[in-house]
Amino acid sequence: MSGRLAGKVAFITGAGTGIGRQTAELFAREGARVVVADINATTGEETAHRITSAGGDAIAIHTDVSEPDSISAAIAGCVRHYGALHVLHNNAGGSTDIDNNVVEAPLEEFWRAIKLDLFGTFLGCRFGIPEIIKAGGGAVINMASVVALMGFPGRDCYTAAKGGWPR
Repeated sequence: MSGRLAGKVAFITGAGTGIGRQTAELFAREGARVVVADINATTGEETAHRITSAGGDAIAIHTDVSEPDSISAAIAGCVRHYGALHVLHNNAGGSTDIDNNVVEAPLEEFWRAIKLDLFGTFLGCRFGIPEIIKAGGGAVINMASVVALMGFPGRDCYTAAKGGWPR
C-alpha cells in the first residue's frame, strides 16, 4: 500500500467486526494508528490483535457509542494513548430482526435504532471533532446506508435513524 495515512490516528466505531473491522485493517495497512472502538470488547480486541499481528499499530477500547460518557472517555483514551485524533469513522450501527413497519415496530426498537444509529454518530462528532481541530484538521466519515436516501420495507426504525443525518 501507499501509506496514505502514515502518521495519522484513526478512531473507528463498530470496528470489532464487518465493515468496521475491514476499515480498521485497511487504515492500518495505509499507515494509520488505529483505535478499534466497539461495544463488544472481545471482537474489538480480536481486530486490534489482527492489526498488530500484521505489523500495524492498534488498540481496542470498549465503547458504547450511544452513551455520552463512554464515547467521550474512549476518544479521550485515544488522544491520551496516541497524542492526537485525525480521522473519526462513525461506523457503529445496524438493524435488528424486531424492526418492522411503523405501526408494528416495538417502541423500544425505535429508540434503540435512534440511539445507536443517529445519536451515536452525533456523539462521535460532538467529542471527536474538537480533537481533530486540535490536531490541525482531518476527516470525519459518517457511515450511512441506502436507507438514508429511501425507505426499506419492514425496517422503519432503522430507516428513520439513518435518514436523520442531513446530506
